Amino acid sequence: MAFERTREFHGTYHVLHGVISPLEGIGPDNLKIKELMSRLANGEVTEIIMATNPTVEGEATASYLSRLIKPMGIKVTRLAYGIPVGGDLEYADEFTLARALEGRNEI
Repeated sequence: MAFERTREFHGTYHVLHGVISPLEGIGPDNLKIKELMSRLANGEVTEIIMATNPTVEGEATASYLSRLIKPMGIKVTRLAYGIPVGGDLEYADEFTLARALEGRNEI
């Protein structure tokens, strides 16, 4: 719903219904990855935007999917991370600041 509220995304969604989490016994076969790969097989998709949470499990899932998708010639991107609008740099943690630097855009 958060994406819908932005009115900026005009693509199609694919919900995985979770993330890879070996500690919880959740592997790729427990997610909707096969369904995603079959949707990509027709060659119509040109970009996949990974929108997993910035957790260890979310990063692992995004990395796993990227390794599967890139050989298909599909561009794989990731949502940028950073400081929220109205946030104060003084209170941002190092991880958030590092991600904000990585996701910076030219102005």
